[in-house]
Amino acid sequence: MFTKILIANRGEIACRVIKTARRMGIRTVAVYSEADANARHVRLADEAVLLGPAAARESYLVADKIIDACKRTGAQAVHPGYGFLSENEEFAEALAANGITFIGPPASAIHAMGSKSEAKKLMGKAAVPLTPGYHGDDQTPELLHKEADAIGYPVLIKAAAGGGGKGMRLVEKSEDFPDALASCKREAISSFGDDHVLIEKYITKPRHVEIQVFADTLGNCVYLFERDCSVQRRHQKVLEEAPAPGMPEERRRQMGEAAVAAAKAVGYVGAGTVEFIAMQDGTFYFMEMNTRLQVEHPVTEMITGQDLVEWQLRVAAGQPLPLRQDQLAIRGHALEARIYAEDANKGFLPATGKLVRLAPPAESINVRVDTGVEEGDEITPWYDPMIAKLIVWDETRDGALARMRKALADYQVAGLTTNIDFLSRLVACPAFAGADLDTGLIERQKDFLFPEAQPVPRDALLVATVGELLWEQHKAKQTAKASGDPWSPWHARDGWRMNLSSARTISFRDGEALVDAQVRYQGDQWQITVNGQTTVARGKKLDGDRFAVELDDRRLMASVVAVDDKRSVFLQGSTYLLLRDDPLHRVDAGDSHGGGLTAPMPGKVVALLAQLGQKVEKGTPLLILEAMKMEHTITAPAAGVVKAFCYAAGEQVSDGAPLVEFEAAN
Repeated sequence: MFTKILIANRGEIACRVIKTARRMGIRTVAVYSEADANARHVRLADEAVLLGPAAARESYLVADKIIDACKRTGAQAVHPGYGFLSENEEFAEALAANGITFIGPPASAIHAMGSKSEAKKLMGKAAVPLTPGYHGDDQTPELLHKEADAIGYPVLIKAAAGGGGKGMRLVEKSEDFPDALASCKREAISSFGDDHVLIEKYITKPRHVEIQVFADTLGNCVYLFERDCSVQRRHQKVLEEAPAPGMPEERRRQMGEAAVAAAKAVGYVGAGTVEFIAMQDGTFYFMEMNTRLQVEHPVTEMITGQDLVEWQLRVAAGQPLPLRQDQLAIRGHALEARIYAEDANKGFLPATGKLVRLAPPAESINVRVDTGVEEGDEITPWYDPMIAKLIVWDETRDGALARMRKALADYQVAGLTTNIDFLSRLVACPAFAGADLDTGLIERQKDFLFPEAQPVPRDALLVATVGELLWEQHKAKQTAKASGDPWSPWHARDGWRMNLSSARTISFRDGEALVDAQVRYQGDQWQITVNGQTTVARGKKLDGDRFAVELDDRRLMASVVAVDDKRSVFLQGSTYLLLRDDPLHRVDAGDSHGGGLTAPMPGKVVALLAQLGQKVEKGTPLLILEAMKMEHTITAPAAGVVKAFCYAAGEQVSDGAPLVEFEAAN
């Protein structure tokens, strides 16, 4: 067994590998970019090596720097995690040439399965069912368009070297194909350095079911059952579960044996995933093979009781698989939710910022949190915006769903926008709870998943008000202690007056709406009037930003996190965002600096889609911004005229930077 390994990755997967290596007594070496100098995986590893600047192409994707780090630290093997160089055959070959073990499959297997088109040809020869499509080498736009027309719409354009939903476009009609192809190729080049694409018939209401396979160097290969990854947004997985709901034992065996056959056909070694598109009638088609550990591997670990990273290390060291096929069994049900910094209500737009508050649910035999960040860390625009993976297990699917709902309710994040509220609605959605699954679930359940915004509940407004009052008292006590006269009555914030009781107004903004809380001090309590209704309130500050509040005859536990003028209220499993309004800085609502469109996040302008002076309708694409490894189209907010572009294609922009000077039509 190895005594020291290097982890050529970052974030939660690097931390995940470190955890198992530490348990096995293996020392770890982390690598990091300048943007990750204080990252959690760097803090956890036994030692760490700086690779270079923040951009992945100058750090995590530079194989020579990683090999040099191995030599300098004496690392005997490299665990690639997923993403970055995990499926790069040249990297695997370079490691072997330098006498360093690659904790993954041989380069030949990566090559065979690395191209979606080549993999489909291989599977076709092995008589594995394939989705109708074009997987050829001729990549001229005219031929690809002709093939798409022949297949029949809708079709999927997919980057042959792709993964993670990048370089993939759904095309509904022929006239949309050229623009979709160009966009897909741009994203494929940016993400994978290869713009080769394939075209497939888009199957309506498919399920995405994948089989976890494992092979050793001694010829043994097993499958560790299936995962259902049907719930997706932008072709990226959001929720995964194991086993797949409603999977008959015979079909499980058929898919498992097909996956093992695929692995053996390419001389596979290590952890791999064979992915299938499954029809509602049970028919399944080969989609691709991922020659690495998957993001969703924890659900397989939870139902089998196995540590797949340990299996990887043992196999890479030449040891046999820990178990035979007949020794593997499914126990219970597991769900995984990916906690992202993103705004689900704005097309899942990625978010950046500091994790001012990060309090995950307590871990137990039923709840697991895999993360690469801690409170105080930042989500930057350089990498994937995942905060954590939340995994739950129970004896039944219904039990696992209940645990997931509770765990999401207990997950507190402040400082940036997350998808936690969206995930909470998703696991409560009757279609998901009833296992009515397919890759279009989010779209067909959008009325349930994206309800119209509702005003912040009165209880949350009362809690926010009590939070302001308690925080003022706390600061006053701290100031008094630091003064030369801590007992001076001038430090008090109890609202005392000679005759009448003191009254004041504390104001918040709930979206565009201004909400006033009228506060009247009454000794150790307050009378708070919100929306015309008065409540007697008391409060007690606990640790950090937690406090207990009494509203008339009810007692609630809550947290209010303040970041500048933002107030994140965590109450009874929900999160509410308010802005503390200062009347002295209030701007008239009709006063704005309109006329322009700004960048929703830092990124790079990759294409300008309109002409100067062009008259456009609402929703017309104006430019494409690349950020978080994905393309985002900036569209016209109304009918009007494009006056000017503030940046040229290829230029970097910062968050909030003006992109387009736009004049709305009268």
